Formats: sequence, C-alpha cells, structure tokens
Amino acid sequence: MDDQTLSRLKLMLGVPIERVEEAGGTVIVYVPSDKVGRAVGQGGAVVRAAELVLGLRLEIKPSS
Repeated sequence: MDDQTLSRLKLMLGVPIERVEEAGGTVIVYVPSDKVGRAVGQGGAVVRAAELVLGLRLEIKPSS
C-alpha cells in the first residue's frame, strides 16, 4: 500500500492506525481496541465507504 492510500485511509477511518497487512485481496488494518467501533462505523458504514472510495477490501481488527 502506498503512502498516499494509507494517508487517505487514516483520514477516512478517523482513528490511529497501528499497522497494515496485505493478505490476498484484503487489507487488514489494525487499530487500537477501543477505537474499532469508530473505525467500522454504524452498520459498517465507515469501512464500506472507505472500501468503495479506495477500491480495496478492508478488514478492521484490534491491535494486541
């Protein structure tokens, strides 16, 4: 994932991103465990909007 896409993702999710992994066609985004709900949004709206804009399949997970 390039720097521009990562910065756009940070802006769209509105939470700090701890790390990003690419697995197959999915990008796994690790965020602080208390911010997962905010990153996903109500009914998955935030993450779905980010997927549509960036053209990526996203998966949000809490960092350990």
